[in-house]
Order: sequence, then structure tokens, then C-alpha cells
Amino acid sequence: MLRICLAFVLALPSMIQAAERLQGQVKVIDADTWDVGGTRVRLHGIDAPELDQNCKDSHGADWACGAWATQVVRQQYQGKAAECVPLDRDRYDRIVARCGVGGGDVGQEIVLNGLAFAYRKYSGDYVAAESKAVSDQSGLHASYVQVPWVHRASGKTQPSPSCQIKGNISSKGARIYHIPGQRYYSKTRISAGKGERWFCSEAEARAAGWRASKR
Repeated sequence: MLRICLAFVLALPSMIQAAERLQGQVKVIDADTWDVGGTRVRLHGIDAPELDQNCKDSHGADWACGAWATQVVRQQYQGKAAECVPLDRDRYDRIVARCGVGGGDVGQEIVLNGLAFAYRKYSGDYVAAESKAVSDQSGLHASYVQVPWVHRASGKTQPSPSCQIKGNISSKGARIYHIPGQRYYSKTRISAGKGERWFCSEAEARAAGWRASKR
């Protein structure tokens, strides 16, 4: 009896860890935010360009690096099975987790491929991977890019003329988009620091996890 109890006690930490893991099919919202089995997950230790963020190429011309990074990550991981270890929750109530696909650490792979930056404010786990990406001029590092946390802090939320849909986050955390002409459109203010953003189409807004305003 004592041996059985001792074995159970020794196995308990791994049982708890297994119970806390998230598993499921990946739906890429953007390069560092996924739905895993229907649960919204913010990838630990990395920060990718915002979907509406532009970079400059070697000739000084703007290009849509945020949308590009999201598209590449989507091509690599969409629909695949992921296993994630939750570490925290962020202020938007997303689970912050370290995730793996096919045995690889996706945070490591995304940063190494130049699709996101090591988020040093919260973790030093991927600093070496970023250094390698910079050295190789991989992905974003072949361009001039403002790191995402500076871009958000700068409040650059003015949309292009073709991107007039407002993606708002309510006080309860609901993601709601408003189109011109709706009742609350003119009153809605967009704060990039809160994770709010502009969209160029309703399809883009829905794909990113926002729902239409009812009024």
C-alpha cells in the first residue's frame, strides 16, 4: 500500500502538468496569436509586427510586413496539431503559452525565421534565435522594421483610405468591429496599446476574431 501511495505522489506533478496542457488544431490569428483547439493563445516570449504594420525595404519603400509575417506563419502552421503549456494570462485574458508543433518549439522557429522578435520584456528565451536571424538577415531583418512594442506605443493607428473598419475591444473583452454608417462608428476610438486596430474588410476582421456590431 505504501509503495502504491509513494508512486502516486511521485507521478502527481507530471499528471498535473499533463492536465494543464492545451492541445488542438491551430488557427492562426496573427503571427504571435493563435487559437489552439478553440482557445485563444498568445505565444510566449515573442512579439510579431501588427497586422496593419508596414516596414521599409532596402530602397525605402513601404511594404506590409505585418500581414506578410502572419501569412507565412499561417502557411506553416494553420490546421496542424499543437501542444501548449500555459504559463500566464495577459491583460486581454489570452492564455500565454509555450507551444510546440511536430516536436519543435514554434516560438523558437518563428523568431529564427525572422517572423517575430524576442520579447525581452517578458522572456530571454529567444534572444539567441533573434541574434542568429539578424546575422543571417532572415525575414524581417532584411528590412527596416520598427519593433512591435514601439510601433504600438507610438499610437500609429491612422488607417489608409481603404481601411476604415474599426476593431474595438469592449470593457468585457469582446472584440467587435464597426463599419462606417453604424450607430457607434463615429464614437468608437481605436487604441493600438489595447490591441484594437483597423481593418480593410469585414472578412479580414472576422478572420482575426472580431464579430460585427449589432448596431
